[in-house]
Amino acid sequence: MQDIKDTVKEVVYAILPITLVIVILQFTLIWLPMEVFFQFLAGVVMVSLGLILFLLGVHIGLLPVGEMVGSALPKTKKIGLILFFGFLLGFVVTVAEPDVRVLALQIDQVSNGEISRNILVYSVALGVGIFVALAMLRIVFNISIKWLLLGGYGLVFLLAAFTPAHFIPISFDAGGVTTGPMTVPFILALGVGVASVLRGKTSSSDSFGLVALASIGPILAVLLLGVIYG
Repeated sequence: MQDIKDTVKEVVYAILPITLVIVILQFTLIWLPMEVFFQFLAGVVMVSLGLILFLLGVHIGLLPVGEMVGSALPKTKKIGLILFFGFLLGFVVTVAEPDVRVLALQIDQVSNGEISRNILVYSVALGVGIFVALAMLRIVFNISIKWLLLGGYGLVFLLAAFTPAHFIPISFDAGGVTTGPMTVPFILALGVGVASVLRGKTSSSDSFGLVALASIGPILAVLLLGVIYG
């Protein structure tokens, strides 16, 4: 019961400021049609209820399952299996990420269908999956994250030199939208589970950096699309 109360408070504190700003603007500067304003208020209620249910689902289901899967994989003592399921889970959780689908829809409209929603969604998911597998490899072999980040962003800037200019901002937006409410909790929990088994609870901090690595994959994927479509 306390978890529900805390979640409700968290959502109210997150939604209330923007709601108050819009209400103040409505009656001082912008004066939107009342029909639109009431639609906004209805949307606020729906978003609030949706976020409450979503966050409860994350705490009840996604985080515990992510940690359990991450704890079970290293016990197989098969690195290939750890990498495969790291890739697979990174891929499928990104396909389900709502932020990615919003970006894909916008790009589909702007490009007049030249870059379809499905191509962008699956390209971004493929990039996340590959880099989640790479992050699992980092945990297994205790590789310093700075070298992976330097190598990843070095490749990003190299590809950017061969990609049409309008693909570059899209690629960095793609890296941002993967750090959404579906991907982040599951990927972090997965990393915590793997790290806790391989090097004990004191090394759970090794799971952090997964999101930073995972966000490089979509950038590279969209830049590669730019090379192909450009």
